[in-house]
Amino acid sequence: MTNISHDSLAPVPPKIQVNPHALEKHGHVRIDDYYWLRERDHPDVTSYLRAENDYAQAVLAHTEGLQTKLFEEIKGRIKEVDFSVPFKIKDFWYFIRFQEGSEYPLYCRKSEGPESKEELMVDANELAKGHDYFSLGNWVISPGQNILAFATDTQGRRIYTIQFKDLSKGELLPDVIESVTGNMAWANDNLTLLYARQDPQTLRSSRIYRHVLGTPPSTDELVYEEKDETFSVFVTKSKSRKYLFIGSHQTISSEYRFLDADTPTEKLTVFQARERDHEYDLDHLGEYFYIRTNDQAKNFRLMKASAGQTGKASWEEVIPHQADVLLEGFELFDNYLVVEERKQGLIHFRIRDWHTGEDHDLDFGEPTYLATPGDNVESQTSLFRFGYTSMTTPMTIYDYHMATREKTLLKREEVLGNFQIAHYQTERLYATASDGISIPISLVYRKGFQRNGTHPLLLYGYGSYGASMDASFSSPRLSLLDRGFVFAIAHIRGGEELGRVWYEDGKLLKKKNSFTDFLACADFLVEARYANPQALFAMGGSAGGLLIGAVVNMRPDRFHGVVAQVPFVDVVTTMLDPDIPLTTGEYDEWGDPNQPAYYEYMLSYSPYDQVRAGSYPHMLVTSGLHDSQVQYWEPTKWVAKLRALKTDDRRLLLKTNMEAGHSGLSGRFQRYKETAFIYAFLLDLSGMNS
Repeated sequence: MTNISHDSLAPVPPKIQVNPHALEKHGHVRIDDYYWLRERDHPDVTSYLRAENDYAQAVLAHTEGLQTKLFEEIKGRIKEVDFSVPFKIKDFWYFIRFQEGSEYPLYCRKSEGPESKEELMVDANELAKGHDYFSLGNWVISPGQNILAFATDTQGRRIYTIQFKDLSKGELLPDVIESVTGNMAWANDNLTLLYARQDPQTLRSSRIYRHVLGTPPSTDELVYEEKDETFSVFVTKSKSRKYLFIGSHQTISSEYRFLDADTPTEKLTVFQARERDHEYDLDHLGEYFYIRTNDQAKNFRLMKASAGQTGKASWEEVIPHQADVLLEGFELFDNYLVVEERKQGLIHFRIRDWHTGEDHDLDFGEPTYLATPGDNVESQTSLFRFGYTSMTTPMTIYDYHMATREKTLLKREEVLGNFQIAHYQTERLYATASDGISIPISLVYRKGFQRNGTHPLLLYGYGSYGASMDASFSSPRLSLLDRGFVFAIAHIRGGEELGRVWYEDGKLLKKKNSFTDFLACADFLVEARYANPQALFAMGGSAGGLLIGAVVNMRPDRFHGVVAQVPFVDVVTTMLDPDIPLTTGEYDEWGDPNQPAYYEYMLSYSPYDQVRAGSYPHMLVTSGLHDSQVQYWEPTKWVAKLRALKTDDRRLLLKTNMEAGHSGLSGRFQRYKETAFIYAFLLDLSGMNS
């Protein structure tokens, strides 16, 4: 290892040990010079990561003033004293609030309405003391409303500890359950908590246990073990609070078991046995189970079954399948049903009156936006809580009166400074892919923008797991828009914006559609003069980092610079290793490389394997040492190989968060230091240093 040279004007990147390691499969041998970086505890590993961090800091040292300005700018838009909209569970209104200067929220509640006296349940700032990273990932209140169970992670690897607090006494209970997922649900006896525990090596959620307050966690009884390594398991509670559900889920199949929440020690009942290519979600209210299913319905339909019946033969149709509409979810109320549907890439809510059978839609006016159900815990109400945001509109919370069809504005995220919605413009555009398919693009810019091919543009993409990248607001992003940037989202195949087929056409042996779609969007934005071709940038994270890695190999000349955040780039090696997190559960997303056809196809696009000698754009790669989803060594090896083979002198920076995982820094403000670093990288390459 070498440190950064201080003898010349230009920092020198660190050198890394080359230790060839042969990887053989199907008679094909790959040589991995940096395989040894997997040795997390090897002193040379952390030494190299810190040297790369020092190098990145040195290369961008001239932007430190800009980074500070950006951080203060972003922080200055955040209302320091703030609170969430309270939601009701039985007799209490629950909410979180922030105090001035605090990094973490206070978890609070009030009885008898929002104007009554506040009761502090948990102060996350106190729990975070002494930890570089902290997350309170989940909390559930007991049926008696007197015991709070909450899960905390102090490493960033999503390994949680469950604690309990007696709210009537204000005291923590001695029960402490360590090394769990944070997923949990109460039985109705106010004593029993079901929770999920992960495999210690792969971190696959594989077991559900039963804990009774006052007993040692070491004696907790195993309720269910998911032995199929391609499935993960979780526990949840029905809307009616009558049933506990244990769900097993993988990419293309699911299965639920249930038991009466009043008798949590009874035997589990399978609701519908798992079948290949059958996915379903389950809830219960009143006399019926309700099932969102893709059985004979590619875009899903809604069914119901009497509470005493199991198996598909007893299901009755409630909402039929629609070939051009994706049924994404549903919300049950005593008198109403709300169905979340995606039409032409946008969310709509359909409301049905159970008594009259009449339907009506709740629509929105902007060309591209995100609408999402809110906290709808109670069923005995005519109010539907939802959130709305667009690329110009901060998150806004409404209550919608399903009988009168009136919306009540509860809160809009306050953006401090001189922000005004009217200063920005959003558009929905379409690019044509290489096979003739139209790819939606959502974009935003500050008004006054002229489509003349002179503006820097940042194109974001993901395109995996059927995750739709909806157009939402970001107050940090204003720091780019106000400096003349255009921001665009490419809604590429592999997401689910245009239905189930959109997802299926971007996975497995069709994965390359995601990459060519993204490049088609980039080409279109240049040709339509939204972007300066010399100032076109790309960004993606995790599986979106795979996207970035693939497109820079395919078209290294297309982008001036790219940002790959915690990128999944060593696809073949990872998918051949069943002992690391996520692998076995993702064969139906990427393919199983133990089969020659998938091995060859994955190898043909895997960013790490496809690095070749030649020029690449400016690149900033981020990583997390404790990342449980994309292991730190993937981006680290990728950067090392790129540095060894690329022939240009453009920037190649690796920045590893040594105290966090997949999501980066914790805390309300500190996380934006990473954002400021990324923005400074982009702005500096655009010639904007102020």
